[in-house]
Parts: sequence; structure tokens; C-alpha cells
Amino acid sequence: MPNADAVREHPLLRPVRHLLRDPELWRLHRRSVGGACFIGMFSAFLPLPGQTLVAAGLAVASRCNLPIALALVQVTNPLTMAPMFFFAFGLGAWLMGTDATLSNFELSWGFLSSHFKELWQPLLLGSLVCGWVSGLTLMVAARLFWRFHVLRRWQARRAARLQAKATAKGAAP
Repeated sequence: MPNADAVREHPLLRPVRHLLRDPELWRLHRRSVGGACFIGMFSAFLPLPGQTLVAAGLAVASRCNLPIALALVQVTNPLTMAPMFFFAFGLGAWLMGTDATLSNFELSWGFLSSHFKELWQPLLLGSLVCGWVSGLTLMVAARLFWRFHVLRRWQARRAARLQAKATAKGAAP
């Protein structure tokens, strides 16, 4: 985890420094981590620039773990962006009942800007659905993992107490 004080003192963050003073943004607990998982994955599927800013704003507003939310947004990177958004477009087109095939598809700004009218609605719908489903899935998985980890630690402490009790009982004359 990054040092909260070092992040707050970064010169570029001066205008929002007061928002980063909330200690809940830096704590690790079940609600904070689960919420950050949802926010990070949901924001990663948003088909717009500034996904990191959206994730940061949502994490601050919902008081979830900021570093985890920002780290999960990085799922969308130059290697994964095309497959993620292509899948989201196909899903959105299927949900809308439109044809997902584009004639003479070409990955260029010229093609994208000339076909924007037919691309944006399926892409946005598919991205929102993919973001919601992946975010919810990761949030539930993180909360379940946290719960199982806590239960396992409780059981280990209980077993240690019972062992100590049995050892003390056996050692007594």
C-alpha cells in the first residue's frame, strides 16, 4: 500500500488534498476492499478517457479503499483494451438486438469517427453491463474471501485455546 501522507503531499494533488485526508480511503477492511473492487472493475470497463479519475472520485465519494480501486482500473491497458471493448460491443449489440458485424472494420480514428453513430450505443450498454457484472463478481469474491479468512483465523485461535487448555489440564497433578 502506498504511504497515504506521501500521496497527499504530491504537488499534482494539491487541489484535492483535503479529500484525501479521510482515513477510510486507506484502511483495509471487508467493506472498503469489496467496494473498491466493484469501483475499480466497473470503472475499468467505462469506454472513455479518464477512467482513473472516475474510479478515484467514486472511491472518495463512497469512502472505499482508494489504492485498490485505482489499481484495478489498470486492468484496462493497451494490451487488454481492444478485447475488452470488442466483447462489450458484441454483448451490447446482442442485448439491443442489432447486427454486431461492421463492414470493412478497421482499427483507426477515421473509421471510429465515421461509424460513431452505430457504435456508441452498443458499446456503452455492453460496457456498463460488463462493468457491473465484473465489479459485482469481484466484490462478492473479495467479501467471501475476507469472510473465509476471518473464520479460518477464528477457528485456529479456538483450536489453540483448546490445545492450551488440554495441555494445562494434563500437566496439572
